[in-house]
Amino acid sequence: MKVTVAPGAGFCFGVKRALKIAFDAARKGDGPIVTLGPIIHNPQVVAGLEEEGLHVVESLDSLEDGTLVVRSHGLPARLLEEAVAKGLAIVDATCPFVKQAQDRAAQLEAEGYAVVILGEEDHPEVLSMTGNLKGQAVVVDGPTGLTQIEDAARVGVVCQTTQPLEHLKAVVDGLLERTGELKVFNTICEATFVRQERSLELAGEVDVMLVVGGKNSANTRRLRELCEEAGCDAYHIETKDELEPGWFEGKEQVGITGGASTPQWIIEEIVQALEAI
Repeated sequence: MKVTVAPGAGFCFGVKRALKIAFDAARKGDGPIVTLGPIIHNPQVVAGLEEEGLHVVESLDSLEDGTLVVRSHGLPARLLEEAVAKGLAIVDATCPFVKQAQDRAAQLEAEGYAVVILGEEDHPEVLSMTGNLKGQAVVVDGPTGLTQIEDAARVGVVCQTTQPLEHLKAVVDGLLERTGELKVFNTICEATFVRQERSLELAGEVDVMLVVGGKNSANTRRLRELCEEAGCDAYHIETKDELEPGWFEGKEQVGITGGASTPQWIIEEIVQALEAI
């Protein structure tokens, strides 16, 4: 059985940067060091950070001092203001591409456009985008969501950085029928686009695809969906312990890809486990 790992699988630039910032902050150990929600969507990496002293909290209520490390997905302005009011030190690990999407959304609002965000409404990255606007944005997960949008003279669009380009194109096409002026910022991360393209290419060449990453990772789930849409059997796993030998019976070629928050060591462990099978 031949095993091939898709080029670009694993950590993206933004995740590498966020983890360096987080580990550096944890090792300084100046009071409680926390993130509001996991810094990235990978339980194994988050567990490693916990051992280093960076703890995940769900609110700032119990904190009176210490350091808040802003997760790679960013945070809404009100939460940052709350942290500053408490006197917490702020270490910003927001992915630069997420920050750019936040800024583009704010720019569209300031220019008088009705803001539409393509993404998952409850995803922390989208919450950080909507939470940095003065008014309300409409969040859609695809063209079917456009029914909630009333016809507007001017509409501006940004998107969650891990959205497929095809979804953005479909939303733009749908909005063209609903507005007289449409301004679009393609805020899809280039690394996400490349990872999706290379994963799709590999899915077209193998019998089975393993998509490795946190079950709470939106971009990893989307990779599996894309591989399935390409007609390939695809399984989303976090670690080698989830491998099922039955998946590979009669199969000659297995492809592996990983989400933006998936560490290389987990991918390597899965490759070794497959070789043993």
